[in-house]
Amino acid sequence: MVDLVSIWWVWLAAALILGILEMVLPGFIFLGFAIGAALVGLALLGPLTLLSPAAIFLIFALLSLAAWLVLKKLFALPKGQVKTFEHDIND
Repeated sequence: MVDLVSIWWVWLAAALILGILEMVLPGFIFLGFAIGAALVGLALLGPLTLLSPAAIFLIFALLSLAAWLVLKKLFALPKGQVKTFEHDIND
């Protein structure tokens, strides 16, 4: 039986689904996971195929966390600032 965890296209399909979910439910919730899944999918094209499923999930978790931290750093407001809206969209 084929282990779905070590198939590269499954991870890329998961990344695509998570990216679509991020568009439907914005807020940088799924984008870090999508980036992590895409990176694992691309890495499975190479030497990562020989690792166990637990190691692949660990790498996915670490890459997702790193992607989320980078996204938070890039898109967060400067420290101490609060997001305010001065104009209503209905005006």
